[in-house]
Amino acid sequence: MKIVFFVHCFFPSHFYGTETYTLELARCYQSWGHDVTVVSAIFQGEQPSSDLITHYKYAGIPVISIDKNRIPHSRVSETYYQVDMRPVLESVLRKLQPDVVHVTHLINHTAALLEVAKHLNIRTYATFTDFFGFCLNNKLEAADGELCRGPSSTRVNCVACHFKAAANSSSIDPFLRYAGTPRNAMWLASGINAIRRLPGLRGSRIDCVVDDIVCRPTVLAELYNTAYRAAVAPTSFLRSAYENNGIRVPMHNIWFGVDIERKPKPKRLRGHRPIIGFIGQIAQHKGPDLLIEAFKRLPKGAGELRVYGPFNQDQAYMSELRNMATDDISFLGTFPKERMHDVLECLDLLVIPSRWYENSPLVLLSALATHTPVVVSDVAGMTEFLENGRNGFAFERGNVDDLERVLVKLVSEPESLFELSTTTHFERTPERMARETFQIYDVA
Repeated sequence: MKIVFFVHCFFPSHFYGTETYTLELARCYQSWGHDVTVVSAIFQGEQPSSDLITHYKYAGIPVISIDKNRIPHSRVSETYYQVDMRPVLESVLRKLQPDVVHVTHLINHTAALLEVAKHLNIRTYATFTDFFGFCLNNKLEAADGELCRGPSSTRVNCVACHFKAAANSSSIDPFLRYAGTPRNAMWLASGINAIRRLPGLRGSRIDCVVDDIVCRPTVLAELYNTAYRAAVAPTSFLRSAYENNGIRVPMHNIWFGVDIERKPKPKRLRGHRPIIGFIGQIAQHKGPDLLIEAFKRLPKGAGELRVYGPFNQDQAYMSELRNMATDDISFLGTFPKERMHDVLECLDLLVIPSRWYENSPLVLLSALATHTPVVVSDVAGMTEFLENGRNGFAFERGNVDDLERVLVKLVSEPESLFELSTTTHFERTPERMARETFQIYDVA
């Protein structure tokens, strides 16, 4: 069978969860004798390539990369449905002639891909790794920072999210600077949505922006529901979120698998200071500031905190974290995927303090597989994997005081913390995940 994966970005330049998931599926399918290709993209604003389409191999997998610098988006609608992508995608698919298209993320390709695949009568499937299918910011995070259920009937909550993000960007309309606070963002979104069709505003740039945002969920739902034959949802929560927002694609709950060594942790010697870790993007929605603040409140010398992640993702935020840090906190940058086991083996506890709805993050599964207990925000995309008191604990999302409470208990009883490694495990492998995923092509 000839299978083509479409993902928004890929190795070696991008190496997070969705990229790793795509690579693992591609590797497994290829090892079973299938003809596999990954189609990826270069984000608009990243280092451009020499051509619109380039070819390379990564880990033996053929990769086609589309340079979005050459097909830039100029309005909100083009971030989710870009007509200019249709001829490029059709050319790629006609040359590859796949039996199956499997989408692991639509960003960069946009939902124009679904239209092209449907036109060419190619069986098309998806793995939903975030909330792109109905949420403007992909994170289900409202303008006030609270968790969101999805677009309202008027979409004003989505417009408010866009305005708040625009207010905090370097290039904004003058009046949008007032949307920098949640209250103002919501007020401005409601007001503009109410008056945007009045004479003088109808057809204006701001009317087009709001209209693009208002139309987004409807456009995507129609294309998802008519193009996808089936989809994978890695958590029950993600599946419910899509169903509650009008996505009627048949969905299969298939937990991700991780390829990592699973030998027991070395026994900790008496007097060993607990080592706490954070691994991930150094970004506000991932919450490393919450962990650093909570860790600073622990008794001096009670433990060590190691923070792994890219220094250049948000340099202002990174500078803020460095200013918060004490001597027991180290910033250690990124590391090759192959070192994940070695890094986790040294940790006694991994903390994932995300402010948003994480969905089966691979670092969580890797921690559990290496017998590393976890502390996670109490959001369903992570607590689904938690056995409280056996492989870790949850704390109230965004609550530094509650995170401090959990950490104090663990570092004050280090022997009990170390013992948690004996009841922490995760047995699912990419091979098992891939076999279950491959079956949806046959049954859908």
